[in-house]
Amino acid sequence: MQHNLELFSRELSIRNYSPRTIRSYSTCLTYYLTFLKKSNARCSNTEMVKTFLLSKKEAGAGPQTLNQYRSAIIFFHAHILKQALHTPPVCARRPKQLPVVLTSQEIRSILLITQNKKHRLLLALAYGAGLRVSEVVALRVSNLDFSNMSLHLKAVKGQKDRITLMPERLINALKRTTADKEKNDYVFESARGGKLHTRTAQQIFYQALKKAGIKKNASFHSLRHSFATHLLENGVDVRYIQTLLGHASIKTTERYTAVSHTRLFAIKSPL
Repeated sequence: MQHNLELFSRELSIRNYSPRTIRSYSTCLTYYLTFLKKSNARCSNTEMVKTFLLSKKEAGAGPQTLNQYRSAIIFFHAHILKQALHTPPVCARRPKQLPVVLTSQEIRSILLITQNKKHRLLLALAYGAGLRVSEVVALRVSNLDFSNMSLHLKAVKGQKDRITLMPERLINALKRTTADKEKNDYVFESARGGKLHTRTAQQIFYQALKKAGIKKNASFHSLRHSFATHLLENGVDVRYIQTLLGHASIKTTERYTAVSHTRLFAIKSPL
């Protein structure tokens, strides 16, 4: 098993998968290979993969987790065993849930309630530029382009680069924060120096949400959802929003049309 896992991790690394994906896929494969060993299976075929996925579903795994198991197993068969599954199991259907979006007033309340200037800047930039939590903590001084008022993000989700907005209102605060830093330093460093942990950034958001008295089931990612929705409500073309968010498919961006309330709430009830 260990030999297969090493080959698997090496192949993923060669193909430039992110360290996070390599860890996740390796964990998935470990569970799968352990399952095969306990089942005394001589070979691994589609039916065996389905049995494994069903066992994980019954154990409480959600559609996203099941699809991650599926992807890891298919990759293992195709690139390590060199025996691609002829009829791989289909993806688990994900429930169509609307993203949790905060109103402009709720965003304002969160920022006003956050007294720590560094924390307030972190939350404001995440919302104002549509950043993921992993992107805001990984932001370096060299990613800031003050002349063009933009952020140049390097090797983010999917190992892709993208350019997004630098909110004009935050320029002076960003300049003050990075004044004594080198170009490779992180914009938001931890108390001990170095990269801020994503859990720390998430905790900053949850504390602000609680202090602001907002009862929505929001997460740090809701700042990014709110960025996209508010741009859409302000009349920005969905294709430009797609570019700013770094979505590969326009369909991913179009889901924000379902939570854009500007026109929806203008409709009068027949009552």
